[in-house]
Amino acid sequence: MSYARPDSLIETAWLAEHLSAPDIRLVDATWFLPDTDRNAKAEFNECHIPGAIFFDIDDIADSDSPLPHMLPQPEKFASRVRKLGLGDGNKIIIYDANGGHMAAYRAWWMFRVFGHEDVAVLNGGLPKWIAEGRPTDDLPRPPQPRHFTARVNNLIVRNADQVAHAVSEGREQVVDARSADRFKGTAPEPRAGLRSGHIPMSKNIPISAILDPKANFTVRDAGALKKAFTDAGVDLDKPIITSCGSGVTAAALSFACHLLGKDDVALYDGSWSEWGAHHERPVEMG
Repeated sequence: MSYARPDSLIETAWLAEHLSAPDIRLVDATWFLPDTDRNAKAEFNECHIPGAIFFDIDDIADSDSPLPHMLPQPEKFASRVRKLGLGDGNKIIIYDANGGHMAAYRAWWMFRVFGHEDVAVLNGGLPKWIAEGRPTDDLPRPPQPRHFTARVNNLIVRNADQVAHAVSEGREQVVDARSADRFKGTAPEPRAGLRSGHIPMSKNIPISAILDPKANFTVRDAGALKKAFTDAGVDLDKPIITSCGSGVTAAALSFACHLLGKDDVALYDGSWSEWGAHHERPVEMG
């Protein structure tokens, strides 16, 4: 079984051959959980794929929201990426240095929310690139500003009220990318003040079912992706809402659906950081 959209997943060998292509823009979207005491921008400055620029999901975000890295207004997104030299006519390839947190998929989804379809993810990211002995750089690339036209695609975003309505009506399936113990409520949440458990009637697909942790978090083949959804009780013929802790790893589930050719998939931006903090929202355990 082959991917329906193979061009959205870029292999390291291909990138190595096309690294200097004039229409390609390479983006490092590395992000770390706050409790890791690691600085993604500092690590980028020390080591990145030549020509890459740094995309900060906590900066290119809604600064008025109490929730982490929520989608900004289209004007802010366009302004930020324009200054990074990312714009119309570019093929944007995104990677991260921390496969376990999948920020590359979050950035991929953000570009698609704001209407840029020619965007892909580097399979295995920086760890795979380095493991293959490919070159890295410690010099920042001064970007040349480029016009970016933001066209918002609201079909691939959901808020809490929309999720609640979808669940009550049974119109959309919620699929949660958190680990099984967090989903079941048997392990505490890494963010303070959040309840344990999951959105009622949601399904759980831990991210290890999508990305192989033993192979630099490369994406599993199409057959394995489809099996991960069906084994979790997800009907791939019905609409899906992806969710996780704060809208980052959920994007990897959205990306998996995209590779399988599934279009009716939205991401719950607030995810458990929002749902788990509001006691009026129902929670299931187990």
